[in-house]
Amino acid sequence: MLNAVREIWKTLIEEQLALYAKEVLGQDVQMPPLAVQTPPKPELGDLAFPLFTYAKMLRTAPPMLATELKGRIEKLADRPLGDLLVAGPYLNVRIDMSALATSLSHCIAEQKHLYGTNESMADKRVTIEFSCPNTNKPLHLGHMRNDSLGESVAAVLKANGATVRKVNLINNRGVHICKSMLAYQKFGNGETPQSSGIKGDHLVGKYYVMFAKWAKDDPSAEDQAQEMLRQWEAGDEQVIELWKLMNGWTLDGLQESYEKMGISFDAYYYESETYKYGKDEILKGLEQGVFYREEDGSVWVDLEPIKLDKKVLLRKDGTSLYMTQDVGTAIMRHKDWPFDSLIYVVASEQQYHFRVLFYVLEKLGYEWASDLHHLSYGMVNLPDGKMKSREGTVVDADELVDTLTSLARKEIEAKEREALVDDVDKTSQSIALGALNYYLLQVTPTKDMIFNPAESISFNGNTGPYLQYMGARISSMLRKYELEYAEIQKLGFDSSLLTLSDEREIIKQIALYPEVVQKAGSSYDPSLLCTYLYDLSKLFSRWYHDNPVLKAASPVLVRSRIELATMVLQVLKNAFGLVGIPFLASM
Repeated sequence: MLNAVREIWKTLIEEQLALYAKEVLGQDVQMPPLAVQTPPKPELGDLAFPLFTYAKMLRTAPPMLATELKGRIEKLADRPLGDLLVAGPYLNVRIDMSALATSLSHCIAEQKHLYGTNESMADKRVTIEFSCPNTNKPLHLGHMRNDSLGESVAAVLKANGATVRKVNLINNRGVHICKSMLAYQKFGNGETPQSSGIKGDHLVGKYYVMFAKWAKDDPSAEDQAQEMLRQWEAGDEQVIELWKLMNGWTLDGLQESYEKMGISFDAYYYESETYKYGKDEILKGLEQGVFYREEDGSVWVDLEPIKLDKKVLLRKDGTSLYMTQDVGTAIMRHKDWPFDSLIYVVASEQQYHFRVLFYVLEKLGYEWASDLHHLSYGMVNLPDGKMKSREGTVVDADELVDTLTSLARKEIEAKEREALVDDVDKTSQSIALGALNYYLLQVTPTKDMIFNPAESISFNGNTGPYLQYMGARISSMLRKYELEYAEIQKLGFDSSLLTLSDEREIIKQIALYPEVVQKAGSSYDPSLLCTYLYDLSKLFSRWYHDNPVLKAASPVLVRSRIELATMVLQVLKNAFGLVGIPFLASM
């Protein structure tokens, strides 16, 4: 809505500039687009239009041009509500916040949870791939950034009108899978999740770490793992049975984790199924002369056109690589559900892989290869360094959620707020998820980040729990208003009473929300929404602290401030849904 107001003023000033230029120069002149800026101080208005370029064209001083345009616009009978100010070389606008607040009130009351959504991507079918765990280990903190980002981007794209399909590629084949299998075969002694009391994915992960320790002492371990992979691809019954058993354990464990973290998918793909398809496609490309075979029998692609060297697509023994599998998977996906774009949410260390993948698909003749996008995100490190799965130094996802849930519960108990929440366990988990998702999403995806669990769960500062508490605080006030202020509820909303500078800023922030949703969608960057949420919450908190709402000076002022709080709460709820923060009516 703020963008609409901005465009109205921009168009009007551009029209007046063109008319004035014709008077001065005696002919129509093609004027460059007018820039819109935000003034550095609130007293200078809400919009700033620099006039340097136009003053030079018209051979006048910028302040004189600003004064001329101000006079012309003020004489217009039909012009937008608001005040014009000359600020040196700028023509500034102070928006009529009363009119904007009234319009927002009507809009939000009508749209409710749909406020902020738009149809800018209504014609787009988007497949988004994220999570993509290996079945040789449980989910860890790195996966959680991936999952948070995938879920949030999917929600944001839907809010921009796109039809979205969330998919998960399960990496359930390859030499890394065989390493867990081999270690279990050697050291497992028939251990199962049931006999050990260990969650399935954790049990398999235990043997992956065990393989790494064994391989340090036995140089043949790696060769044995490769041999097991060859046996697997050749259909060896014993190997296949062991693979089915251990994969089943992991998949059961992963599903439990997804449910705990609020992650869901529309479709699953399995590398054990897609690799054969990819293999066939590579062989087709070989027949067509798109790829070439080396003397040892391996198949390669020349990457010189994209300024890279070359890449193996099939090993000399005929076994597949990740690239082979991803080629097959991409083609299967487009056949299953023809998309306008496919987004891969994968860490930045795989940038080379995706450059090659997109090129290979293009060489195979798939036109939609130009619609593929790698949403690259940075690494998640701990305060004391980098995580390593094979060394068992990762932050386990289940354990992290449990730890954060426990910390949230302790906070509720310390503040003696158990009676204020419906379900302490459920509330604690909601706080934990809010803390986790917000902390992981507040950093721009491309940047590396350090995750500090204790910091993420704090109820103060730039955290998910702080935002949740703000929502609960407003909800509590509105419940009191509904119960005790029946007469005031009959009064109309008088937006002209909201004259404080913080009230003006809150109204602007509310109006800005749809624009932030659109920017987050076009850039695949939920951190924009996180920044917005924190800015709005800080602003509201300051205003709420300094100004009485239910005890305002007059009944009509109470009604008007309540309306402002109601609008803020709706925006918080709507934005929470896009960044994975559960809304809590009480905390």
